[in-house]
Amino acid sequence: MPVKHSDLKKYSIFALIVLLIALAFVIIRPILLSIVTGLILAYAFNPFYHRIKKIVREKNTAAFSVGLIIVLIIFIPLWFLIPLIIQQVFDTFKELQSLDVGGFIQTILPITSARLQTDLTNAVINFISKITSASLSALADFLLNIPTLLLHLSVVIFVFFFTLRDQDKLKEFVSGISPLKKEKEKLLVKQFKDMTSSIVYGYVVVGIIQGVATGIGLIIFGVPSALLLTVFAVFAAIIPVVGVWLIWVPVAIYLLMQGNTTIAILFVLYNALIVSSIDNFLRPYLVARKTKSSSVIVLVGMIGGLFVFGVLGIIIGPLVLSYVILFIEAYKNKALADMFQSE
Repeated sequence: MPVKHSDLKKYSIFALIVLLIALAFVIIRPILLSIVTGLILAYAFNPFYHRIKKIVREKNTAAFSVGLIIVLIIFIPLWFLIPLIIQQVFDTFKELQSLDVGGFIQTILPITSARLQTDLTNAVINFISKITSASLSALADFLLNIPTLLLHLSVVIFVFFFTLRDQDKLKEFVSGISPLKKEKEKLLVKQFKDMTSSIVYGYVVVGIIQGVATGIGLIIFGVPSALLLTVFAVFAAIIPVVGVWLIWVPVAIYLLMQGNTTIAILFVLYNALIVSSIDNFLRPYLVARKTKSSSVIVLVGMIGGLFVFGVLGIIIGPLVLSYVILFIEAYKNKALADMFQSE
């Protein structure tokens, strides 16, 4: 059966659209994570944008002001802190190289056999060597890729600014091409917004604040390599179940082993009474109880996202899983088909 001219024209147009979409994806793929980072930052700082817009009454000025705030509170401190953190990385490696691992193993496991102590000592030394090698390699890659990182940073700032400024147009555009019924679309958007708020504010923002609070304690009590440990504390605080105790408990043990008993006790009290309460105080304030995401979903999403997307996957992974589960629940409740507009 011969193909009609109208059908051939329709297939050609469809093939051209598919080809253009594929080419567009190839073009933006190298900067896709930077685009997503800009969108996430725009979402996180959107409340500040609306507050400033009420004062200045102008979109460009409001978006620029929020961008300036980000530069002042995030990028400028990082510009000065990164060299110090790098120096502390090298200092920590030197300390690890001179660490009496065998004596430490004998102290904490005095009743084990000499053979087991030797095996554990060798295992710890090999682990330290691998961590040192991997960290130095990652640090070298970071320094070599600074020009590329600056280009990605430019994309982040560009996307951030225009997403804030033109968010109404973006919402209108997405709504215009959405196949969902309008009432279902509003409900779904609200659920997406609740989930995103739960992850971005409830885990990431609260985790950063809690990690920084831990770092302040590390500096106050004179713990060596405090800035480096603060970075680890931030990541530990963001990840569910783990928490900042993974950092401050070993530090307290270290202080006790150094004979600083009073400082160790005060350090424990600071973290147990102040740092630990930040999570309980801020999370209900930033995120409504009803929008709280499952810790299991967030944990699995963060770990999987970390492997696939790198550091940014800590945010992207849980969001993707949460959205998928939202659609699965709609399918289970036989409400998925009802979401879409009928022809």
